[in-house]
Amino acid sequence: MLKGSITALVTPFGKDGVDEKAFQSFVAWQIDEGSHAVAPCGTTGEAPTLSHEEHRRVIALCVEVAKGRVPVLAGTGSNSTEEAISLTRHAKEAGADAALLVAPYYNKPTQEGLFRHFEAVAKAVDIPIVVYNIPGRSVIDISIETMARLAKIPNVIGVKDATADLVRPLKTRVALGADFVQLSGEDATVTAFLAQGGVGCISVTANVAPRLCAQLHESWAKGDLKTCFAIRDRLMPLHDAMFCETNPVPAKYAVSLLGRCRPGVRLPLVELAEGSKRKVEAAMAGLGLI
Repeated sequence: MLKGSITALVTPFGKDGVDEKAFQSFVAWQIDEGSHAVAPCGTTGEAPTLSHEEHRRVIALCVEVAKGRVPVLAGTGSNSTEEAISLTRHAKEAGADAALLVAPYYNKPTQEGLFRHFEAVAKAVDIPIVVYNIPGRSVIDISIETMARLAKIPNVIGVKDATADLVRPLKTRVALGADFVQLSGEDATVTAFLAQGGVGCISVTANVAPRLCAQLHESWAKGDLKTCFAIRDRLMPLHDAMFCETNPVPAKYAVSLLGRCRPGVRLPLVELAEGSKRKVEAAMAGLGLI
């Protein structure tokens, strides 16, 4: 169900909150450009600064546009287990195909605490769950041993791995088997991740170059490595630019250059610095995007 290029969607803002029209237009464009799935309300969607009402609304808006054409992987994670259950319940009710739950941040649970957190959500809501392992933001790393325990829960189907450890997907594949869905959370290492057992990428760069990102995965699936590696190399400057400052600030500026949203982000994130703007512009121009 989940594979290929999955866009971690930005959330456009207007003067009065979420720009619903721009968001739905953006989701439709992503699907038309070939994205294989979409992921609203993740880090790139500024979920930490969305109100609960906005969070739920964004997921519902996304599902409304996708209409079964591509899967919707809704971000529903929290460092509060009860809050994660509530958001995940809503995602299922709204019609999302799966839920993406980040490792609880700030409160630093043990491996046992991590297991019980995800177990509680999985037992409370009958929806496919992808566990999001991102030590750079959550401080904690979900071990392969803990992931193996979680994989025994029927609706825990996979992981978004943002560790940038390219040994991890192979060890996970050996330990958990090929059916456990492994999605990269690092654009720049995606082809290596695929070679090590991954099946897709939840991508920031796909916000800006969805067609190229989709074509990379499609050429990989066909065994057309020449095309895949050529696209990989072309995309590298854009990957760099997307992370020249904290995600999603560069991505949102880039999407604004495409005329698809305003560049504004919510505090404590701030506007992209002028030098970073030039870097984003140069990377986009190099790909003929602007």
